[in-house]
This record gives sequence, C-alpha cells and structure tokens, in this order.
Amino acid sequence: MVHVLIPARLKSKRLNNKPLIKIKNLALIEHVIERVKMSKLVDSVIVCADDKKIFNYLKSKNYQCIMTSKKFKNGTERIASVIKKIKSNLIVDVQCDCLFLDPKEIDKLIKFHLKNQKFDIVIPHIKFTKKNDINAVKVVTDKNEKIIFLSRSDIPSYFRYKKKNYFKRHEDFISFKPKSLKKFTRLKASKNENFENVELLRAIDNNMSIGTFQSKPLFQNVSSINTTADLKRARKLINKCPILKKYQK
Repeated sequence: MVHVLIPARLKSKRLNNKPLIKIKNLALIEHVIERVKMSKLVDSVIVCADDKKIFNYLKSKNYQCIMTSKKFKNGTERIASVIKKIKSNLIVDVQCDCLFLDPKEIDKLIKFHLKNQKFDIVIPHIKFTKKNDINAVKVVTDKNEKIIFLSRSDIPSYFRYKKKNYFKRHEDFISFKPKSLKKFTRLKASKNENFENVELLRAIDNNMSIGTFQSKPLFQNVSSINTTADLKRARKLINKCPILKKYQK
C-alpha cells in the first residue's frame, strides 16, 4: 500500500491562504489532489490540514482530510502525526502547492524507492538554472546519488566544480519508509537544519540515508507556488499544462 499525505497550512508567510487560492476555478490544493489521483500506484490521497477552513472546504468536495495541530514546525512533522492510523509500505509527502506536479513522476518515485530499500527517504531532483532563489532547495550528491547536503544557497563551489550550467533542485514530493518517518520525528532539530531552514538536513545529520534521481518537470524552473510572482506566472502557464484537460471543467 502506498499513501500520499499532503500537509496543508493556511497561513503561509509568503502567500497567505495559499491552499485555497483559486486558479482556473479550482483551489490550488484541489489541483494537487487531482494530479496525485492520476497516479497508477497510489492507493489513497489524504490532506493533513491545520485549519478548519481547509478541512471544511475539502470535505465539501468529498476529499479525504484530517485535522492536525497548529503546533508543527514543518510539513514532515504534520504528516508524521497521522501515520499511526495508516498501514503503508511507503508514505509519499506531496507539498500542497505543487501545481504542476506530473503524476507519472510520482509513480517513478514509488518504483525507485521500492526498488532501492537501502534509502530511508527519497527526494527526486530536477535540473534548475535560476540563481539566487532561496525558495529552491539545492541538492548535493555523491557518486551513488546519495544526498550529502541540502541548501537554499546556490552552493557555488559545487556548481563550479561540476562545470555544468545547472543545479540539482529538491523536488516537492518525497517518499519515506514509514519507520523512517517515525524515526525522523523523534529526532531533535539539528544545527544544519536550523541554519539552512531545510528540515530534511535533520535526517542527514543523524545518519539517515537519502537517495535521489533526476525527475522531469512539466515546465523548466517552475514547480511550486511560493510567492505572488509564482502565482502570477502559474496562472499564465496553467492553460498550457498537458494534463489539465483531464480534470478541469
């Protein structure tokens, strides 16, 4: 069994009420749910909400939603709070603002992780060329595609060493072994996690194994919606999305 959990926080610092912002007559989080539901390998999609506005809205649309505490510091802690109620071989964490998520890439992630059980966590990455974007987490890997560091900076020394005109960017859908997700939430926040504001550095700092593979985005350098500029651009691109017609009225 594979379950997708979508953490949804109403009051984003960069874009307030983000999950419920309407794009083409659907709330942002509805776009994400509908894309995930197109996956061939996902058994259920559950939103983990921190606010009654999200919960009531999704229930009115007959989506699965669980209310969680407002106390959690990040989405990983939020989804971990509900896994005791779920039996699963893998838990896939999908961020609620992945407007242009390709369901084929979710299936690719699931297949990769089931085949590579040595990894506690798997984070897909994409080629990314935009510089000085602190909203994009960059990935540093070893020769075996094991992640050894994550940063919001451009990691310039790594960039020059590789002599390539792109970074590896952390995608916003991640898979966990259930026991690894439970272990993660029992760990204290690490220094690197606090310094970089990247929660999964906690796993690396505690010798958990994180793997990666290259994913293919629907649009280059466009993935999640973090700012008003992202939202404006997304509203222009949404009509060009190749899977939009499958669910958009």
